[in-house]
Amino acid sequence: MGEATFASRLNSAMSLRHMKQVDFVRAADGSGVRLGKSHISQYVSGKTTPRPDIMRFLAETLNVREDWLAGKDVPMEHEPVEPDSEPPRHPAVDPSLNLHASAPESTSSSKGHPMRRFNKSTKLDNVLYDVRGPVVDEAARMEATGTHVLKLNIGNPAPFGFRTPDEVIYDMAHQLPECEGYSASKGLFSARKAIMQYAQLKNLPNVSIDDIYTGNGVSELINLSMSALLDNGDEVLIPSPDYPLWTACVNLAGGTAVHYLCDEQSEWYPDIDDMRSKITDKTKAIVVINPNNPTGALYPKEVLQQIVDLAREHQLMIFSDEIYDRLVMDGLQHISIASLAPDLFCVTFSGLSKSHMIAGYRVGWMVLSGNKNVAKDYIEGINMLTNMRICSNVPAQSIVQTALGGHQSVNDYIVPGGRIYEQRDYIYNALNSIPGVTAVKPKAAFYIFPKLDVKKFNISDDEQFALDLLHDERILITRGGGFNWHEPDHFRIVYLPRIEVLKDATTKLTEFLSYYRQ
Repeated sequence: MGEATFASRLNSAMSLRHMKQVDFVRAADGSGVRLGKSHISQYVSGKTTPRPDIMRFLAETLNVREDWLAGKDVPMEHEPVEPDSEPPRHPAVDPSLNLHASAPESTSSSKGHPMRRFNKSTKLDNVLYDVRGPVVDEAARMEATGTHVLKLNIGNPAPFGFRTPDEVIYDMAHQLPECEGYSASKGLFSARKAIMQYAQLKNLPNVSIDDIYTGNGVSELINLSMSALLDNGDEVLIPSPDYPLWTACVNLAGGTAVHYLCDEQSEWYPDIDDMRSKITDKTKAIVVINPNNPTGALYPKEVLQQIVDLAREHQLMIFSDEIYDRLVMDGLQHISIASLAPDLFCVTFSGLSKSHMIAGYRVGWMVLSGNKNVAKDYIEGINMLTNMRICSNVPAQSIVQTALGGHQSVNDYIVPGGRIYEQRDYIYNALNSIPGVTAVKPKAAFYIFPKLDVKKFNISDDEQFALDLLHDERILITRGGGFNWHEPDHFRIVYLPRIEVLKDATTKLTEFLSYYRQ
């Protein structure tokens, strides 16, 4: 079956039955079928095709033949067969569906046996990454036709004029001849030494150079750390909203992501009571994202201490994603949660992608700290997976020492008069001036997570909202559901563009929301 054939028939049948994508999600919920909005969007856009059981569900919901939906040259609907009558040689097909635009894919091998199909793993059924997902695919399609799209969906500093410090580029260039071979699996000694010293400055307890692991960005290390830890059914507490890679990696490793709420009315701090209520005998760890993506929240010491107390009470590990720890504004200070938990086993993640504006270099690390005696077997698993990937990007490792030890140019951006600081203030005020939109002021990073009045705009599907904004105003944002937020009332904006660009974007958003009703 060609994906284009399936997608065209799915769209045609949906139009004929007056069905929307959300109708499938609701029908799936009522039937016990595991089907999310992102899956439907990928089917509709032609990006992927469903497994046989999902194909069957879609066909039944649309009241069409499964083999027709799958791309075969058969009638769309089941037709009653008269007794003793012969089936027509050429089945009647609705000509408006243009089924013969391309020849259907063969379903038999040359020997007449059924052709084997290769479907994606069912482990991907619960994986979501809408930061680059169906709406982004639609934006790419529009760009391919010559349409300009303003991308406010991803925290990538380089396209918005943030440059890598000259000293970093100079040092990498001079060290390239020495970076042609593999490094040790955990990384170059110079890089790990600099990271260890940085961890000591952050007061992480009981850290030696053997506790430092470099990675191709933090993303690789999150995946590695979850794969080394989780058995099927193990649970990990993850914030909602979250950076979706955490949920995806837990699910891929066979675990279950259990989302605790962050409270918008309390500066987006974690709801400790909600976190406590979701701990079970299957819970292994708590994930903390601080500073937070997508909300820009910065957690104070008293909130972090409550999380540590909870982890201590239930003997849980703590994973702390701190990639934005050097992008803190308003004179506030970032505190590493591991510094408050010398008796617990903690894994802390950070890197240079955001603080040094070198996202493409893929420089990340993780630090093991605290009570490592309780995690000896787990650390063996981490070492095994670290060895299996050989090593991370060696030229990128070569500039860690320079980046952490030299002038921190990011400091110029996060003070009054600095780009990130001024752009943060502008987007916060501009969004809150739009009727039906409210936003909590970010304290760190370069994201804001505004709330929509869903009653005013009649919004029930945040992905549809993102698509409609893209089509009408050529602005690409990421829907709140892409961060495992439970309501269709939020979206994330990256405020890296200069103020004149943000002003144009918020003017268009204001105009869009003046008439938009879903």
